[in-house]
Amino acid sequence: MADSEVLQLDGLVAYQEGSIVSRTIIKNKAGSITLFAFDKAQEISEHKVPYDAIAHILDGEVEISVSGNAKRLRAGDMILMPANETHALKAVERFKMLLTMIREE
Repeated sequence: MADSEVLQLDGLVAYQEGSIVSRTIIKNKAGSITLFAFDKAQEISEHKVPYDAIAHILDGEVEISVSGNAKRLRAGDMILMPANETHALKAVERFKMLLTMIREE
């Protein structure tokens, strides 16, 4: 992406049947911002990472579990997934999210 470019997030990734689609907006040593589109029932199994992650739901509905505590999120919701805590995602309906990961130095 070019500096100071205006982006329309909804058009940067499209839903694909039976798939998870992602597009990295920015990635550097401080962290990354990635846009995802999940088709219904697609999931990411339980895992953990050594840095904080924030999921901002743009469209649809997802169930996100953090340390075994499941929550349903819809468009406009966001959740913090703290560093070194297990988390998992499952699309209740197809959904899009903007994932921000912040790495500590």
